[in-house]
Amino acid sequence: MAVSLQKGQKVDLTKGNPGLTKIMVGLGWDTNKYDGGHDFDLDAAAFLTDENGRVTSDLDFVFYNNLQHPSGSVVHQGDNLTGEGEGDDEQILVDLSLVPQNISKIAFTVTIHDADVRGQNFGQVSNAFIRVVNEATGIELIRYDLGEDFSIETAVVVGELYRHGGEWKFNAIGSGFQGGLAALCRNFGVNV
Repeated sequence: MAVSLQKGQKVDLTKGNPGLTKIMVGLGWDTNKYDGGHDFDLDAAAFLTDENGRVTSDLDFVFYNNLQHPSGSVVHQGDNLTGEGEGDDEQILVDLSLVPQNISKIAFTVTIHDADVRGQNFGQVSNAFIRVVNEATGIELIRYDLGEDFSIETAVVVGELYRHGGEWKFNAIGSGFQGGLAALCRNFGVNV
């Protein structure tokens, strides 16, 4: 049974799951009814950072235009342009055994593509979640449902994996940003 987290809660990932190396991080959402005339295109991304929360290179930013980290440790499964259907809207595969030693955190984010142009924000998004699944067994280990109502934000840091004492843990972040993907990139040290 998956551990269901609240905002700010941290939980061990590998300590309680010996031998776990390959996980799938699924992110999903629904959009509320609105008459703005544009579809919603939400995008999941991962930022691989050092202990200071900064990328060491722009290649540490894995998203729809850079689907794989050079180490092979983080692989984005592709852009879902509509978010239609049930379950995960986008998935990111992580092989913890391949994460370079200089990387201490992997932050998972969701942004609204062209939010400013389309007049969209996370106040129009519901049922957003992140889940961590054991890739080998398909068993959901962790789930965090973002119950918060983000009214004006166009980007959210949903959660992060981080190293702690030789093990990996998960932190339910749920922190909103204005300024979309560019604001997130600046926050994590990616050149925009």
